[in-house]
Amino acid sequence: MHYALSFNSHLRPPMSPFWHDLLIPGVSIAEKIIRPILVYIFLVTGLRLAGKRELAQLNPFDLIVLLTLSNAVQNAIIGDDNSVLGGIIGATTLLVVNYFVVLIAYRNRRLGEVIEGGPDVLIHKGQVIADRLRAETITVEELEAAARKQGFASLKEVDQAILYPGGTFCFIGKVPTAEAAHHHQIMRELHLMKQELAALKAR
Repeated sequence: MHYALSFNSHLRPPMSPFWHDLLIPGVSIAEKIIRPILVYIFLVTGLRLAGKRELAQLNPFDLIVLLTLSNAVQNAIIGDDNSVLGGIIGATTLLVVNYFVVLIAYRNRRLGEVIEGGPDVLIHKGQVIADRLRAETITVEELEAAARKQGFASLKEVDQAILYPGGTFCFIGKVPTAEAAHHHQIMRELHLMKQELAALKAR
């Protein structure tokens, strides 16, 4: 039996270095799975502690941080491995972990707020909430620049501003849009018509 195995392995052609480097991971599969999970947990925690401004990319420094993060953790994810199969295993692990995190956050809103954070009201009824700006390390100038990107000349035109966990700003103006004004006018006319019909019925 020992001779048969030796004979078969002797007959089997050796794998070329090209295919070996392409398909055989340089580290164990368990390590390829554990590394992305640890880096994912670190990035989620780090971005959560850094605040929403990093995702909002309010200035060039925030953009630089996000662009360099991937390079900073690249070696931690792949380790001593440049194989295609190793990259596929690492990427698949990240996708699976993210899917379950999103699923948990979707099913449990409280836990989702712990992981992602909740929306932050920065302006309420036209008043800038300074405490919330300090908590998010956002200056009034940066907030005003974000408002201009959405068509507001200044913060004086803003009734409410909300910063969502994904770094998206939502600005609601004090003066309603033409569409909102038209809708309000239609509802007002319908209300008057109902009053007139009720008066006619009463007669």
